[in-house]
Amino acid sequence: MVPPPRFDAVRFATYIPDPGQPSQREAVRVLEEFAGRPGEADPAPGGLRGLFRRRSRDSGGDGPRGVYLDGGYGVGKTHLLASLWHATPAPAERKAFGTFVELTNLVGALGFQRTVETLAGHRLLCIDEFELDDPGDTVLVSSLLSRLVERGVALAATSNTLPDRLGEGRFAAADFLREIQGLAAHFRPLRIDGEDYRHRGLPAAPAPAGDEAVERAAAETPGASLDTFPDLLAHLGRVHPSRYGALCDGVTAVCLTGVGAVPDQSTALRLVVLADRLYDREIPVLASGVPFDRLFSPEMLAGGYRKKYFRAISRLTALARDADRMGGGPGPGNGDRGEGDTGRVA
Repeated sequence: MVPPPRFDAVRFATYIPDPGQPSQREAVRVLEEFAGRPGEADPAPGGLRGLFRRRSRDSGGDGPRGVYLDGGYGVGKTHLLASLWHATPAPAERKAFGTFVELTNLVGALGFQRTVETLAGHRLLCIDEFELDDPGDTVLVSSLLSRLVERGVALAATSNTLPDRLGEGRFAAADFLREIQGLAAHFRPLRIDGEDYRHRGLPAAPAPAGDEAVERAAAETPGASLDTFPDLLAHLGRVHPSRYGALCDGVTAVCLTGVGAVPDQSTALRLVVLADRLYDREIPVLASGVPFDRLFSPEMLAGGYRKKYFRAISRLTALARDADRMGGGPGPGNGDRGEGDTGRVA
């Protein structure tokens, strides 16, 4: 549970705040202070009890045990979260970094109590893309974080929704809302404003390639995959999303033909997870068919999972730009990324 390869080398110093967005510079300042605070009174054996614990200006009491980075797509939240992980003065084995989905998968693999015992010895738990789409996951993660806070673990998370707004427009059950309120109490919200840096000052997303160009680029790029889009979607349905990262291992570029609108919401959510794993690993995507901004229907983009879908569009568009230089010749995913057998994602 460490930051993904894309964020191996990021640091607070490599985050470039938008001059027109003072909240970005303030976020860096606050997080640097948090990371550098070595703990205050009576640190627990497994963690620094003072990390992120601050005196509340209003109440005079101890503040939340975590920080919550809220902002839109592409403002650099994951960059800052990974920078916090790197800057926190603790060995790697005493810090954990993972997505919300990976955290729930960990509980599924180890069981709740063993997960608590495994993470309780950590100083910091960073949770990326904190989204509560399922009431069961809400209760699970709320209980887990409460137990970890009791054991002295500091928390940090990113999301596109403030902690007391999670679940809005999705579920209205009283129990669900109560659990969200309990979660919100663990975090100090830190708003980060700005536009998506992946598209800031860049040209429009590249137009889809032709089938022949995609197939030629796949054949000439060591380690590239080549699939039809329907075949890829069908395969994703046969693999648990927790394995999508392993599915990408050894792949230097993803080449897809016949990209079209995703047929249903379950398939769309699986594609979102794959897009995240490809983005984490900086794997370019060269595709023919419809542009990536037409993957999801208007109904999907207006529904409760719209934030996931817009994030996927943003990330796939960035990866398409990386692939735009391939064109069947040198570019991202070619020899400069290492040798490998040409294979299929599926």
